[in-house]
Amino acid sequence: MNYNEIITIEPDKRSGKPCIRGTRMTVTDVLEYLAGGMTEAEILEDFPDLTTEDIRACLAFAADRERRLAFLPDYAA
Repeated sequence: MNYNEIITIEPDKRSGKPCIRGTRMTVTDVLEYLAGGMTEAEILEDFPDLTTEDIRACLAFAADRERRLAFLPDYAA
């Protein structure tokens, strides 16, 4: 999924955290709701400005970030 048009990073919004376009909802907010047991339907009901595609973009963004972190050099060794 290409999340680049959905997930935005603006230095003056939420301290530069990745947010869903046009909102102050961060990727971390969505991931924490999911990790806490909320279903996609519950999130969409509580936050009507969000879409299924927004939630999937958050997951894709997090997966991409995790994939990139896996290739960082190990400086602790």
